[in-house]
Amino acid sequence: MSAALTTSERMPATTAPLKSGRKRRFPLGKSLVSLILIAICALTIFPLVWLILTSLRKQNTIFNGPFIPKHISFQAYPEAWSAINFGRHFANSAGITSATVLGVLVLSTLAGYAFAKLHFPFKNLIYVMLLATLMMPATALIIPLYLELKKLGLLNSQIGLVLLYVSGSAPFSMFLMRAFFETLPDELVQAARLDGAGEFTIFRRVILPLARPGIAVVVIFQFLSTWNEFLYANTVLQNTGSLPLQPVLFTLIGQYQTNWPLLTAGLTMSIVPVILVYVWMQRQFVAGLTLGAVKN
Repeated sequence: MSAALTTSERMPATTAPLKSGRKRRFPLGKSLVSLILIAICALTIFPLVWLILTSLRKQNTIFNGPFIPKHISFQAYPEAWSAINFGRHFANSAGITSATVLGVLVLSTLAGYAFAKLHFPFKNLIYVMLLATLMMPATALIIPLYLELKKLGLLNSQIGLVLLYVSGSAPFSMFLMRAFFETLPDELVQAARLDGAGEFTIFRRVILPLARPGIAVVVIFQFLSTWNEFLYANTVLQNTGSLPLQPVLFTLIGQYQTNWPLLTAGLTMSIVPVILVYVWMQRQFVAGLTLGAVKN
């Protein structure tokens, strides 16, 4: 009994300094980290908030009114929809982006699997040559690509634009998929080969179902870059009716005066698909980015 009492009496004496020490150490550090994160979030979200609030205010209160408008108006949205034929160019962007994402996804997954799990002559040399294309800036390639499309008869064609997007984006996506496939155990492929499965069967039934996180990363990156691309689309497509959304939104910027509510309303509507795609695939996207960060 005395031993139990002495033990119970000693416990508060030993644990109390630890608790007080923890209270003194961590709150300051946590508060500092929280303030830094809040500041970063505020800086990141400020352009989006300004964009939305500007689309809801009147033209004469853009630069001299309060940050939050006193009178909210949705008039700019129907005006932007009709002023640039938003629905048609939105459909053009959706078609071009979907075809590009599908093409890049097929090529990058097949090439990534080949470079990660197969053995063939000059594999490393071909891989380095494909990665070397990433060092070429888009502005330096626009003239030779323009002349090439003209010779092939694909100038002023959405098919030619999709070919430019796929050929320019496939090497980087292949690099991502190769890095992802290398994290998968080789025993899975070897076991399927022992069972008599061919390479396409192994790729389709064994490897591809495990590649959801990597596919999500490629889809989101490619969707974002293609949806917001401006330079190639504005150069290759000369017919206004075939243009995607971003070059058409650029026409809302006037030489001497710009209708900012109209422009920001169009930009706000144009970012909705990007947000929806990310929300739809965010779990796989985060898993793909963090893959390999922790190793057994």
